[in-house]
Amino acid sequence: MDISKRLEFIANHIDKCESIIDVGTDHGYIPIYAVKKGLCNKAIASDINKDPVKKAQLNVALEGLSKKIDVRLGGGLQTVDIKEVEGVVIAGMGGNLIRDILEHDKRKLPFYKFLILQPAQNPEVLREYLYNNGYEILEEDLCFDEGIYYELFRVRKNSKENMKLDPIYYEFSPVLLKDKHPLMIGYLKEKEEKYNRIVSFIKEDSESAIRRKKEVQDKLNEIKRFIEEVK
Repeated sequence: MDISKRLEFIANHIDKCESIIDVGTDHGYIPIYAVKKGLCNKAIASDINKDPVKKAQLNVALEGLSKKIDVRLGGGLQTVDIKEVEGVVIAGMGGNLIRDILEHDKRKLPFYKFLILQPAQNPEVLREYLYNNGYEILEEDLCFDEGIYYELFRVRKNSKENMKLDPIYYEFSPVLLKDKHPLMIGYLKEKEEKYNRIVSFIKEDSESAIRRKKEVQDKLNEIKRFIEEVK
């Protein structure tokens, strides 16, 4: 079974373990890949919608893995009991939704050895939440697939002291900047182009427009600094 570069990127961050749950599994590709590659012995594939659950059930059956992968209908982590799995994967949804899923079932989180979180949008929202709510950041990574950059967090919930950061570092990972991740230059330049476009669209001279233009220009200055540091 072939999977996308992004899904393989996510799956390859799974620590070898007994079991995982993939929240928002869609077609069930990550649990199937993880079990077939020996990353885990068994898995739960869950989704809040009936159609993806049916597709996942079919794919699991076609791969001959119905005894190892349990497909469940339900939202977030409500489909799994405390200590039922060792690892959690939540990917392909917005950072706001991932944050809300974690917050809704936070009593379960300390029992998981790791959580792999890959937001499709608004990674800065998720990063701010993780850094300020007692999560240990085990790893951050970056993937480029089909013209889009995807950020990934591998974390563990514990009583670790919160890390208050300058807001710029919620949008631009301090870990990836420090490590000079090989994709960071391209990522930063894409952000630079985005904010240059925003500046070009601000034509008004109202107080709010001037303030907004200054905010974006300050961010552009930071991006330029990051590009020089990462080179």
